[in-house]
Amino acid sequence: MKLGLYLNLYGRTDTGQMAEIVEQAQLAEQAGFDWVVLGERHLYRPAYHEVLTTMAYLAAKTDRIGIATAGIIVPLYDPALLAEQTAHIDVLSSGRVSLGVVLGYRPEEFDLYGVPIKQRVGRFEENVALIKRLWRGETVTHDGRYHSLNEAYIAPTPAQNPRPRIWNGARVDAALERTARLCDGWTTSFNETRADLPAKIKLYRDAPGGDDTLGREVIVCREGYSAPTVDAARRALEGPLSELYSAYTGWKRTSVDQARYTDPWDEIVDRSVIGTPEQCLAALSDYAQMGADGAILRIQAPGMPHADAMAAIGSFGEHVIPSL
Repeated sequence: MKLGLYLNLYGRTDTGQMAEIVEQAQLAEQAGFDWVVLGERHLYRPAYHEVLTTMAYLAAKTDRIGIATAGIIVPLYDPALLAEQTAHIDVLSSGRVSLGVVLGYRPEEFDLYGVPIKQRVGRFEENVALIKRLWRGETVTHDGRYHSLNEAYIAPTPAQNPRPRIWNGARVDAALERTARLCDGWTTSFNETRADLPAKIKLYRDAPGGDDTLGREVIVCREGYSAPTVDAARRALEGPLSELYSAYTGWKRTSVDQARYTDPWDEIVDRSVIGTPEQCLAALSDYAQMGADGAILRIQAPGMPHADAMAAIGSFGEHVIPSL
């Protein structure tokens, strides 16, 4: 069971925010986490740190830990440029990149980049296919619905052979089938329930696939906090997480999971990895029994003090990860 730390890129505009992100990433590496994981968001005030430059910065500030996204809004990008940039980050990090992608759901973000949101599925599929070909070192000539390439290639190609893994964040059946066909792993929603997960894992594993060279990973995204007592975990996490969920009810007004962000605390805990180290280990073991290969934990919701986040990361490293 692998473990990832989802870093909080929401925040301030001063340099102290990035210093805290680096400190958390370095502690996660020391504690035995397998990845640090970054999201992407645009049009957020006062700040949301840009994902690709942050990946490159963390590559320079860490030595061994994987650097992943969950996920990049891939329909917004030119595929050749995204392939080139992520390949170079893989080279700079000595082969530590996992590229998690998503369709995106906020109309404002698509408007910002002049991409019609109704084209997001077609652009997603075309972009992912082109990125994989370019990463493999192919010279690509392509006349597609959204992009045209003439003898395109990237150099250098990624450090990983044959290429970095591509994860896709998805929740509906059609998206899970798309993930099986195009990608190497599924990252769940943070609010996917325990009851729903076994059937969805089976659907993903059984779906007809394309390139299964790298296998099919299942990575559950969960809220996470390890503390000496249940009450201490709740005191640290409940307030900041409630504020984040309140914001999500507006951002996700067009999404099928909007109602999940008004769930009571007990339901959030039931699907999360929150509590004492023993409770966190039991929750992670339960997800492993369901067929998950790893978990990404969002420990620091916006507004949580850096010290509280560091305490939880340290607790996972000292009391939970050794037993995994």
